[in-house]
Order: sequence, then C-alpha cells, then structure tokens
Amino acid sequence: MASSEDFALDLEELKHLQTIAKRPRVVSLISSEIRNLEKLTKEAASAPAPQTPTPVSAVSTATPISIAPKAASTPSLTYATLGSFSWDQDNDKLKIYISLEGVDQEKIEADFKPMSFDIKFHDVQGKNYRCAVPKLNKEIVPEKCKVLVKPKRVVVTLVKASKGNWLDLHFKEDKLKPNLDKEKDPMAGIMDLMKNMYEEGDEEMKRTIAKAWSDARSGKTADPLKGYP
Repeated sequence: MASSEDFALDLEELKHLQTIAKRPRVVSLISSEIRNLEKLTKEAASAPAPQTPTPVSAVSTATPISIAPKAASTPSLTYATLGSFSWDQDNDKLKIYISLEGVDQEKIEADFKPMSFDIKFHDVQGKNYRCAVPKLNKEIVPEKCKVLVKPKRVVVTLVKASKGNWLDLHFKEDKLKPNLDKEKDPMAGIMDLMKNMYEEGDEEMKRTIAKAWSDARSGKTADPLKGYP
C-alpha cells in the first residue's frame, strides 16, 4: 500500500499536468484523479501509525516458592539458685531477705501459690538468679504476697493464710503424729511413733523406750508404752 508521501508526490505531478492540459476531457480526468488522491492522502494521514509488535517474553510456569524467614531460636535461660537467705515473721506475715545487688524491679518474675513460691531475677549484672521454696510450712495468700527491691537486697513478703507462728519456712512432716492407716496393723502406728520419739528424745527417753521394746519382745508386757511416764 502506498504511503502518504507517495500520494503527495503523485498529487503534485497531477496538478502540474492539470496546468498544461488543453483538452477539456483530459482536464476533467486529471481533476477527478486529483480529488481521489487528496481523499486518499487525508485518510493516510489520519490512519494510526502501525505499532511495532512487542516480543512476548517467556513466562515461567513454575510455582513461586515463598521462603518464610526462619524464626530465631530463643536460648533457654539458666539460673543460679539463691539457697542462702534469712527470714523472720510476725503473727500475720513472713519476710525473706535475699542479699542481691543490681536487681531491676521490672525484670522480676514472681509466682506465688498457696503452698509455694518461685521468684526469678533476670539480667542481674549479666546473670539470672532464682529463689524458690517448692513446699512451704503452711499456706499463704498468693495475691497479697509481694517482692520489694532495695539497694543491696530483695525483700519477699509472704502473707499467712492463718495467723500464727511457723516453726520453719519449709514443710516438714510431723514425725510425732502416728500413722493411722487403717489397712495396717494398729500397733504399727504406735511402733512408728515410738521410733520417732526415740530418735528425737533425750537419753532418759531413749532408755525408757528401749526398755519398753525389750519387755514387749520378751513377752513381759503386750503394751509397748507401759512403763512410759
């Protein structure tokens, strides 16, 4: 197909021929052709320029694999046990004094339960410490207990569930309480009691209990407590 530039050249030449033509029929033919060329020239000028086809790039059909960032593993914390501390008490509460400097109140994790407590001190001069009593002597009120940080020590306040004096901070089974297991021989509980009394008693008590045991074995008495003042 002729371009708009070709049409312009043909049109120019026809117009030149029109000026030199003498016969009416020739002039009419030239004029008609000039009109056709002018029309074609306008259509060629208004036609959109042909677009260069864009090369189609190869599209990968492979499914993209998303790689999730690997979560940083948190190293397990290690704690140094604070087993040495002092304590005192009154009728309502008990206070524990822990000698430890550089403690941040915001970095303390305290877990109080009715019969135990577990307190963790994080990042104390680059170390972690822990103070815990897995079984207390008696029950406490967890929601009323607290930890107070002072310049050179930490004070732990335990509020007693019932007023009274604690013989020890840790739970200790009452050795003088006889075993009342119904499935056992009734005399076994008494013998256990005598054994504990023997271990805890003074020399006079030990002699008395030893004599009662000896008499019981020899058949002198069926009651192992007979003769005990």
